[in-house]
Amino acid sequence: MRPEFIDSIKAHQSAFEIDLDYAQIEKLTDFYELILQNNEFLHLVGPGTPEDFAIRHILESLTLLAHLPIKAKFADIGAGGGLPSIPCLLVREGLSGVLIESKEKKTKFLETAIEILGLTGRVEVVNRQFGEVDPANCVAVTCRALDKFTERLPRLLKWSMRRKLLLFGGNNLAEALKGQKVVFDQILTPLSEQRFLFVIN
Repeated sequence: MRPEFIDSIKAHQSAFEIDLDYAQIEKLTDFYELILQNNEFLHLVGPGTPEDFAIRHILESLTLLAHLPIKAKFADIGAGGGLPSIPCLLVREGLSGVLIESKEKKTKFLETAIEILGLTGRVEVVNRQFGEVDPANCVAVTCRALDKFTERLPRLLKWSMRRKLLLFGGNNLAEALKGQKVVFDQILTPLSEQRFLFVIN
């Protein structure tokens, strides 16, 4: 699994305009292995091949980097298995994050992963609903797999208090944003037909 994952990162990163060095790929591979070790019990990501994980989860997550300042602090709502936040934190050392996850078992996974991956000190994990958390010094908010995303969108927009929003989703999210009269950029994810990053400034 490990060589297939590494080969997939190397083969597809240019499509995402990303250039990772050996050390960064090793860190991402360590994260991939942590996901695999825990996925059967925690359902962190859906089933797929090492190539699927490299493209859909790692490289897609790293598209955030183009929209974050070098030393930004950001919040990840419904962080789950740590996507999109942990890949970004592993690749760019100046970033820090608040990972908000309401499910206790997934929170424990995140805490363990952060310690094993050497991210302690740059990341805070919060076991609450996002509405109960103060976004404080975060300059941006991201969300990738929140339950009932479109239903919670009005609360999320209000909670973010004009911070930059970086949201992953499909055409349903686009329609929900239009329904809220939000102005946004819709960026198609490379190697995808209907996965988008929505940027709301």
